[in-house]
Amino acid sequence: MPKVPNMPRLATRRLAYVAIATALAAMICADLALAQASPFMTGASSLQTNILAWLTPVAIILVMVLGGMAMANRMSWGWCIGAILGIAIGFGAPQIVTWVRGMFGV
Repeated sequence: MPKVPNMPRLATRRLAYVAIATALAAMICADLALAQASPFMTGASSLQTNILAWLTPVAIILVMVLGGMAMANRMSWGWCIGAILGIAIGFGAPQIVTWVRGMFGV
């Protein structure tokens, strides 16, 4: 029987060394990698800030118009109160999400 060279054994050993080195590097750099801010969260926060900046004056004018129409008996007070509650939920969404996540421990 001819003797088989040690080539497969060397390749396996090199692969094991590379795997060990990669695992050590990942453990060392994991804290640094997790410390970076997510670009998605940065963009989502920026979008939320811009939408709230645009909708604030629109919501104020809407509440004034709804109140005037309800006082002039041109619409139901239920629609007016519903719109005001919707605006409150819309602007309070970040706090509501934080509260719900805290309830479930997420």
